[in-house]
Order: sequence, then C-alpha cells, then structure tokens
Amino acid sequence: MARIEDYAVVGDLQTGALISKEGSIDWLCLPRFDSPACFTALLDTPDAGRWLLAPESGGPCTRRGYRDGSLILETEWDTPDGTVRVIDFMPPRDSVADIVRIVEGVSGTVKMHCELVLRFDYGHIVPWVRRDKHGLHAIAGPDAAYFVTPAEVHGENMHTVGDFTVSAGERIPFVLTWAPSHVGRPHSVDAEKVLDTTFAFWRGWTTQCTVQGEYQEAVVRSLVTLKALTYAPTGGIVAAVTTSLPEQPGGPRNWDYRYCWLRDATMTLQALLAAGYTAEAAAWREWLLRAVAGDPADLQIMYGIHGERRLPELELPWLRGYENSAPVRIGNAAAEQLQLDVWGEVLDCLALTRNSLLKHPDDSWDLQCALMTHLETIWDQPDNGLWEMRGPRRHFTHSKVMAWVAADRMVKGVRESGLPGPVERWEALRDTIHRDVMDNGFDAERNTFVQSYGSQELDASLLLIPRVGFLPPDDPRVIGTIEAIQRELTEDGFVLRYRPEKSDDGLPGSEGVFLACSFWLVEALLGAGRHEESRELFERLLELRNDVGLLSEEWAVRAGRQLGNTPQAFSHFALVTSALELHQDTVRRSDTPIPPESAGRR
Repeated sequence: MARIEDYAVVGDLQTGALISKEGSIDWLCLPRFDSPACFTALLDTPDAGRWLLAPESGGPCTRRGYRDGSLILETEWDTPDGTVRVIDFMPPRDSVADIVRIVEGVSGTVKMHCELVLRFDYGHIVPWVRRDKHGLHAIAGPDAAYFVTPAEVHGENMHTVGDFTVSAGERIPFVLTWAPSHVGRPHSVDAEKVLDTTFAFWRGWTTQCTVQGEYQEAVVRSLVTLKALTYAPTGGIVAAVTTSLPEQPGGPRNWDYRYCWLRDATMTLQALLAAGYTAEAAAWREWLLRAVAGDPADLQIMYGIHGERRLPELELPWLRGYENSAPVRIGNAAAEQLQLDVWGEVLDCLALTRNSLLKHPDDSWDLQCALMTHLETIWDQPDNGLWEMRGPRRHFTHSKVMAWVAADRMVKGVRESGLPGPVERWEALRDTIHRDVMDNGFDAERNTFVQSYGSQELDASLLLIPRVGFLPPDDPRVIGTIEAIQRELTEDGFVLRYRPEKSDDGLPGSEGVFLACSFWLVEALLGAGRHEESRELFERLLELRNDVGLLSEEWAVRAGRQLGNTPQAFSHFALVTSALELHQDTVRRSDTPIPPESAGRR
C-alpha cells in the first residue's frame, strides 16, 4: 500500500481524488466529498476500485508537482525507453463530474498500461459495463460512468485494461465522467480545452492572493489545497477528502472527516481574509449561519456539506482498512457529542467577521444572542471536549476558556459595535468564568494549565489561551504552560494533542503528533517573544509536507511518516496563519484580522 504522503489530490470543488506516486487513483467519491467512493483501493486492495495509468514497467514516478499555482498534477517517469508525463485534473464542475488524464510523451517511446476498476458504494458494487460508439458505459443503481479514450481498451476479469505506447510529442487523453444514471449520456468534454480552462481558473484564483514574504510558496499551496476542500455550491469546507485513514496504523482510531467542523471556523476566516479571499470568507460565514440556525440547544460540533445534522456512523465490514486499520467508518457519531467550546468558536468567528467583513449592522446578531443565552445555562456542565473524547465527560479547561470567549465577544459586540444586549450580565458571566478557570484549571504548583479540572494531565488546546485573548501571550502562566507542554507533551519537538494512555479518551492505542497543535506552539512561542525558536519549529514543520506540499492530520515521529486523513484542512489553516504571523513577526488575537496589506512584510 502507498504511504499516506505518497498521495496528491486533484478536485473540482465538489469532490476530490487521491493519486499515488505509482499513477493510481485510489480514492474518489462521486458526486460529492461525502458520497460513496467508486475508487476505494485506499482502504482495501485494487479490487475495491482504482484507476491506474502508468508505464508498463510500473514503480513510483521519478518526479511530480502541480502546474504553477494550480491543482493540475503532472507526474513524470524516466524509463530506459524514454520519459512520459501524466497530467491529472478535474475541471471545475458543471452538471456532471469529469476526471481527465492526459498521457504525454516527453522523449523516446514508452509502453503504458491502463487499468480501470470501477466499484461503486465503497468497493461493494460491480457495475454493468457495455461499449457503444462513444466508449464504455458503466451503470449501477443511481450511478453511471462514461469512459472515453482513443487508446485501445478491453474487458478482462471485471477490469477494463489497455496497453499502448506513447512517443515524444504525442498526447493521449482519457476522460471518465460521472452522471446520475437516469439522465442519459452527458456531453463528453475535450480534454485539451478543459485543461486550458482549468489552468486559467486556478491561475485566476491564485493571482488574487495578497501574500508575499519568505513562506509565500507554502502559503499559496496550502490555500490552493483549502480551496480544493471547499464545496462550492454551499461554501462549506470539509476537514479532509478521506475517511478512516488511521491515527495509528493497525488500530481503531479511524474517523470520517468528509464533513465541516465548526472548530475550524475562526482559523478558516483568518487565513482566507489575510490572503485576500473575501468571497470565500463570506461564503464560509453564510454556510456557518445556515448550519447553526435553529434552536441554540441543538448546536453541533460538525455538519454535512449542505448543513446536514444527521451524520450516522456506520462500519463497512467488507473493507480491510488502510494497512488493516479496522473498522472503516462512514458518518461520525461525534456530531452528537456535547462540546461546549463550539459556542465560543462560532461567536469568535462571527466577531472576526464583524471586525473585518461587515460594512453594515450585523444581521446575525439575534442568532448570536440566542446562542449566548443558551450557553449561559450550560457553560458549567462537563462535556466531551475539543478532541471529541469518547470517554467520560469532564470539565475541560479549553471548553471553559471558549465559554469565556463567547461572553467576551458578545460584550465587545455591545461595547465596541453598539449592538443591543444585556452587557452587564455578560460581563459578570465573563468574569465568573475567568475566575472558575483560574481556580480550577490552573496548577499553581507546576505553573501550568491542565487538561481538565482536578487533573494533572496536559493538553495542546491550552496553547490557544493567548490566541483567544484569555491571557496575554507573555503572561507567566502562559509561559509556564508552554514550557510544560514542551517538556511533557512533545515528541522530537512536535506536539501531541494529549497522551491517550493517561486521558481516558475511550479508545485503545496511541496516535502521532498532531500537526495543527505544533503550529499552535509556533504562534505561542512567537507571542512569548521566542522568535527564533518559533521560526525554527515552523520550518521543521514545513519539512513534513510531502513532495507536493500536502499535510495530513498527524505525523509518526519514529516511523517518519504522515498519519490520519488527508489532506487535512486543520493542518493547512494553521500553517497559513502561522506563516503570516511569522511574516509580520507578531501575533494577533483570533477575533482580529491579519491585514492583507501587511501580510508579506517583516
């Protein structure tokens, strides 16, 4: 099986495909990020569905990369007979989905092999395939796929295979189109024309970016990746394109990340706004407001890409899992957990919006007041915490800090923006929560905040205390927490979320260091005045990206490999905000915009 970091992503702003260094598309859900996969080799074997297009001799590519500022992947193999390039991309969606692959001869003459294995419903359904004058037509229930190429292909053992040669200067297109089975054959695209329009789309998008500075390349690639994780019809941004890539190979910590988490909201907006992408930021805000509308008591930590609330968690027993990491899960039961921090995250995000995007009165203020009124009645309850622990509920320090954030942002909405509300009551609550955290969440003897009240364990979320403004970044208690985390919660200088063996998270086994948390340490160190140490850690984190600039959720220090779902929005948002703060050599609170005009200055 390919390693997680062996995959690159292409997408059409409604779904995404993972392509290995061997030229195999091993993961693709159609028509949406959260639809059943038609290529599922990532979580089983090639018989679960894949599309291989590579030299007949096989093996990993010699080099690959994205075409300048785009999501068009170019993969090259040097063989004894010549050099060949495969160009992979998905045109921005119209009514149907296309994935296009163009084989280009660079030098010599190279023997090529194509193997298309379509398996709908996560490898479970073999479609009925027939040939007509246009090409191949595969159908199974609601799904239909159309495969068009001038290369000779034929059926063999429920696979579509073909062997052909490509010489220098030749270009051979392959187009796979998905459509609902009831609508009939869609118009087949011209591969070369849509290559040009797709490149123009991405270049037009990246040229809007205002970021310069020494980390510009890493920031732009992360922003393109984040754009690829955006579901264009609604503005929602999924956490990753995959499900069930393990946090521990061979273990059960395998989750479905093809949904939208509210905890990403503020960092999402900060990153997009700082890079000049106000349209995407506004679309994300509108998605957020639609998703959370309704009874404040029903607020969830995550939603579907259209704002769906029901995300039932199921296991797929016919799939072995990535490197035998079972079970394979679809849906996510954590959507039903109580996580008090999400109220703070939503109100923090909307405060940032108010401070940056809105040129008129905040039309969501009534909803914010309703959310705050409900939080006033529940903030002192135990919950499952930021990390969605499946063990017993407890009073997590981060959850209480974020309840303080909620009250603080509402107070500022009244005091600084002139919005109506019971400001004295919210100020009193803000002070009460602050005292509660200082009395119960801080270990004075060790000079560090702790994961939960009455516990001695540490948690990476404590690094966010200065970011949200609960205490200044140079406060001695913040410094003490940073030092404790560096001492007790790191591996090779990178940060663990927490230590599972000590935190009773309801699951066996362990996990890797969490990349977003390590970027949080970058910001915390910068705020503490430890500028060189901050920069050194950031540059070490950049080295963990794969050859095309992608990060998954976690990093296995001893094995030296990526873990968890990929590409991970949380990791890339944190990379962007950390880079921009290093460009400016300063940190900003989460409700304060990072000005685009100064993002490239040092």
